[in-house]
Amino acid sequence: MLNYNSTIKENKSYLNLEMKEIKPIMKLIIRGKTKEFNSAIDKNLDILLPTEANTSTFGETLTAYWLSPDEWMLVSNKTTNQDTNNYKVEDNLMNNISKTNLGAITDVSDQFVMINIKGSKVFDLFATGSPFNFNKFKDKKGSVAQTILSHIDVIIHHIEINEVNLLVRRSFSQHLYSWLTDSASRL
Repeated sequence: MLNYNSTIKENKSYLNLEMKEIKPIMKLIIRGKTKEFNSAIDKNLDILLPTEANTSTFGETLTAYWLSPDEWMLVSNKTTNQDTNNYKVEDNLMNNISKTNLGAITDVSDQFVMINIKGSKVFDLFATGSPFNFNKFKDKKGSVAQTILSHIDVIIHHIEINEVNLLVRRSFSQHLYSWLTDSASRL
């Protein structure tokens, strides 16, 4: 486990927005495209991987984001133990997918920071720094978008009306959070 030092030091709250880091959360990248891969995934997870672009599926313990036709991000729905980076899900997938050459599993838990943002101004905030058109996205629960926000690559998951989880690479997280809080204060 990496020495976990969060770049986001505090939760922020504004009139119509709340922002906080959700940590620690298991995040895995899953890649594969054969029938055998899909069958092995179905046997090892409590959810089916989404097959439609820019969507997600969720179960009791996991959520899967569609990233490309043969790539998904698997995220735990609850925080995990900060003192370890051993995940039962990852071990099962490594043994039944990677070691059998059906696909690839990569732990990106320490690479991405997850920021939860909720409030009636979420999409107004995003519109100030992203070229992405959020009109259809904000009406569809479970939508996933890979886009640019303040010149930084992000993954946005629409979990509830007026609530999203935003994933950003750790090296950009402090800059993005600073931009988010500054922009939110002006809405």
